[in-house]
Formats: sequence, C-alpha cells, structure tokens
Amino acid sequence: QVQLVESGGGLVQPGGSLRLSCGASGGIFRLYAISWYRRAPGKQRELVAAITTGGITNYGDAVKGRFTISRDNAKNTVYLQMNSLKHGDKAVYYCNARNIISGKDDYWGQGTQVTVSS
Repeated sequence: QVQLVESGGGLVQPGGSLRLSCGASGGIFRLYAISWYRRAPGKQRELVAAITTGGITNYGDAVKGRFTISRDNAKNTVYLQMNSLKHGDKAVYYCNARNIISGKDDYWGQGTQVTVSS
C-alpha cells in the first residue's frame, strides 16, 4: 500500500500562487496514477488534476490554464502548481493514488487547506 502526505497549503491573496506537494511512500511510485481532488464545505468532491504513470495530464475545467500538475518519480512526489488563485479555489485539497496494475484507488492523504482571501 502507498501512503500519501499533502503539504503546501496556506493563505494566499486572490491572484497569488501556491505549490502543493503530495509525497508518497510504501509503494512503487511509478505504478501509481495520481490525482488531486478538492472539497469545499457543502460541495461535492471535485477533480482538480490528474497525471498518469507516463506523465499525461488532465485538468478540471475550473482550473485549466491556471494549475499545473507534475511528478518527480525520483522524489516520489507529485506537485500541483496553483497560479492566479480565486476565491472559488478555497478548499481542502487531497491527493489520490490509483495502482495501475491492481486498479485499487482508495489511497488518500490527509488533505491540505488552501484559503484564498482578500
């Protein structure tokens, strides 16, 4: 099993930037596709970005052009660069791992809070 830990959240002004990190341990990192999700109070979980084991990326419509997901397999880490942040980006951000061999995807980190406030 893979263990995930998110970090990098915090308070930022509208238009600002943050970089989130998702560190993984306990598994073969290159065999996991990684996704970032977010959830705000009273709202459903929303896919933010995803990256395959081969580095192919996908983004939710709300963040296209502003966020960039990347992975560094040597560091067992996936990053989410968040630019031009808006009030609507305020949420707890979680990373999720899916084992591409077994198909198991119930691997989540503890989440990191992103607050956008003017």
